[in-house]
Amino acid sequence: MKNELSKNTSSIFDQIKQIDANGNEYWTARTLAKVLDYTDFRNFLSVIEKAKEACINSKQQIEDHFVEFNEMVSIGSGAERGLFSFMLSRYACYLIVQNADPSKEVIANGQTYFAVQTRIQEIKEMEGYNSLSSEDEKRLFLRNEMAMHNTKLAAAAKNAGVIQPIDYAIFQNHGYIGLYGGLDAKAIHKHKGLKKNQQILDHMGSTELAANLFRATQTEEKLIRENIKGKQKANQTHLEVGKKVRKTIEELGGTMPENLPVVESIKEIEKSKTQKEIKSSNKKEQ
Repeated sequence: MKNELSKNTSSIFDQIKQIDANGNEYWTARTLAKVLDYTDFRNFLSVIEKAKEACINSKQQIEDHFVEFNEMVSIGSGAERGLFSFMLSRYACYLIVQNADPSKEVIANGQTYFAVQTRIQEIKEMEGYNSLSSEDEKRLFLRNEMAMHNTKLAAAAKNAGVIQPIDYAIFQNHGYIGLYGGLDAKAIHKHKGLKKNQQILDHMGSTELAANLFRATQTEEKLIRENIKGKQKANQTHLEVGKKVRKTIEELGGTMPENLPVVESIKEIEKSKTQKEIKSSNKKEQ
């Protein structure tokens, strides 16, 4: 099954996703186990138990993400029988791949896929984000998120050994190189026609900001989770995460970030918003 699935252009995890009668997406545990190269389902059950513990620790209800059922499995000659399994939510799959064997490439790919997809869903479900109607509002929201997570990323990088400003600049460049198909910050500036004094993040639309937000959050988590130490290992981690986020964008049929359009500086939007707030405040006082 895995070989057949991998021939298609979409993510292998998209291909095994199912939709229930109410339109909710889910993955079955036995199918996911095969894709993740677990030949013995009993070994996979131990990973599921760890994922359940993580679910409890994150204050989530297990029954919302791990639903027991009998999965129909082929036993040869066209016959099937029902075997104990789980219907898994996207979040459950995310917890599973975080607790699975990290030495397998497919596990690493799964960590990126479900982390990105879970983050997309989190943003969609944010009350603040859902209330936004314009592109400018979404950009401001995501730019603020990016600023917050860049601070967290800097702290995680410092803990890994990226201390000096020049080292952090190199570290950040590795993330850009991974996400932008080999382009570092200087090359991105040139490719997008930006001036030296123009910040790359300030001229990104919401889609490009979201891609960079995924890069930052997943690198931060990986540095902490795997307790990565040393500048070179930190740089390599940022590069690899950037590449995996890029690959996920490609599998989802998205536009590569370097090909997304340059937009008006977000500083102009912030200035306009401030002016409107001042005018609104003045009217109320009158």
